[in-house]
Amino acid sequence: MTALPPRFDVTRDEIERVVKSFYELVRQHPGLGPVFAAHVTDWPAHERKIVAFWANSILHERGYDGNPVQVHRDAGNVRPGMFDPWLALFDLTLREELRPEQAEAWSALAHKIGRSLRAAVVEKIQGPGGVPILR
Repeated sequence: MTALPPRFDVTRDEIERVVKSFYELVRQHPGLGPVFAAHVTDWPAHERKIVAFWANSILHERGYDGNPVQVHRDAGNVRPGMFDPWLALFDLTLREELRPEQAEAWSALAHKIGRSLRAAVVEKIQGPGGVPILR
């Protein structure tokens, strides 16, 4: 069986660098930091898992076995309005760590995944009459 080519030009080392830099920013963020801190007790293990997620998504490696939708739905403190600042920090990290064409390609993928995660969270968080709570 022939391996699939990467979605775009990025190496595993670059993925690791982006993930590490991103989570340094997340931990300092006034809105996102406390949300992550409530769930992540072992940052190196979390970062390895997220590197595996991106390596699976971009490089087609098969080292990730999680369910991001379920994790975000079950967290209890993840709100739809958190995805915009998350993506803004991620885009900032991509621009700082990668060449422009790499950053653009990865950003497009991250925004696509972010829309799916946000939709899953919106679907779970509903007010009276089933109206989604968007904040």
